[in-house]
Amino acid sequence: MHVPVLQKEVLQYLGPKPNENFIDCTFGGGGHSLAVLEKISPRGKILGIDWSFEMVRDSRKTPNLILVCDNFANLKEIVKENNFNRVHGILFDLGMSSWHLENSGRGFSFQKKEPLDMRYNTEYQLTAEKIINYWSKFDLEKILKEYGEEKFAQDITEQITEERKQKPIQDTLQLVAIIKKAVPKAYLRGRIHFATRTFQALRIATNDELGNLESVLPQALEVLETGGRLVVISFHSLEDRIVKNFFKNELLKPLNKKPVVPAFKEIKINPRARSAKLRAAIKL
Repeated sequence: MHVPVLQKEVLQYLGPKPNENFIDCTFGGGGHSLAVLEKISPRGKILGIDWSFEMVRDSRKTPNLILVCDNFANLKEIVKENNFNRVHGILFDLGMSSWHLENSGRGFSFQKKEPLDMRYNTEYQLTAEKIINYWSKFDLEKILKEYGEEKFAQDITEQITEERKQKPIQDTLQLVAIIKKAVPKAYLRGRIHFATRTFQALRIATNDELGNLESVLPQALEVLETGGRLVVISFHSLEDRIVKNFFKNELLKPLNKKPVVPAFKEIKINPRARSAKLRAAIKL
């Protein structure tokens, strides 16, 4: 099992105690949840939610762990259906899991040839391929600018719209080649891979990640007990802005003025943690 991002800090800010109940809205590989379970035994329980069926199917079951495959945007309904009461803390780790990049085969990675799918849940209708091939030039450029913060969004979008006239863009390496053709040569030697921001934007748009986050935060506040804690790890400036603004709610008291970020040692072990930001608050 991989070590999850900011695990020590998550435990610090959630503050789990014996016999308390918690919700992990982004269960993933279960690393955070299993660490919390150790603290809340013998009678504490965790409701783990993940949109990817494989994450729920392949996780180790324990009597104190309830696993649900669903979109966390349906949090209140999930809590009601599972009769999960007296919630002392809720965790969101908004980062994509290693499994999606390495094992899903759905085109999250630009380093190998896979279909341009990018769905967390394959029952969902929209795919990255549909966005690339059928969305308007205006909408494509908009998501690359806003979700990817891609400074060459216009050039990449123009190249995509020209290429898709010739033939459909169906796999990751096709898209990488198009991006490479569109951007300046100096950009190809940048600190991060030149396709990173485009792939990020497509993933966010495909799964409506920002819309889901905006939808779930008020539900999380409603579900929490008074004195309960809400901890959110984000990996994107737009996510962090949504969380920061929500934490200004009069029913929440932020526990950290500035977001907590991983130490250099953690980033060295897990480079994907480099953009993680943790914010925590307590319900008044």
